[in-house]
Amino acid sequence: MSTAPEETDPTEAEETPPGTPASAPPELPPAPKLDSSQRRYLRSLAHPLKPIVFVGEAGISPALAKALNDALVSHELVKIRLRQPGDKKTAAAELATVSASALCGVVGHTVVLYRPHPKDPQIELPKRG
Repeated sequence: MSTAPEETDPTEAEETPPGTPASAPPELPPAPKLDSSQRRYLRSLAHPLKPIVFVGEAGISPALAKALNDALVSHELVKIRLRQPGDKKTAAAELATVSASALCGVVGHTVVLYRPHPKDPQIELPKRG
C-alpha cells in the first residue's frame, strides 16, 4: 500500500469569490504615505475630475482591480464612484489596498485614490511639514 499524494487537476483554477478583493500586483511599490496637507492638496486637484472607475453591486473583482490599476498608471489621481456600498470607508480602504495606492478621501459615494507613476510622476506633492 502506497500513499501517494493526490494529483490536482491543473484546469481547476482557484477563483476569487465575488466581493473578495483581489491582491495588489506584485510589481507595484507600496502605497505612498501622505500627511493631511498632501491629502488635502490631492483632493483639491481631484475636485474638477469626473469618476473614471465605477464599482457596481458585484463589488471589487479582479477585472475592477485591473481597470483601477490601469487608470492609476494613466492618471495618478483617480475618482471612483461606489454604487450602494455597505460600508463606504471599508470599501475605500479595500480599493486602496488592492491598487497599492493612497486613500486621499471619501466624499459621499466617491473615493479619491493617488499613486504616483512608477517612472514619470506628473503630480508634485507639497513638501511635508
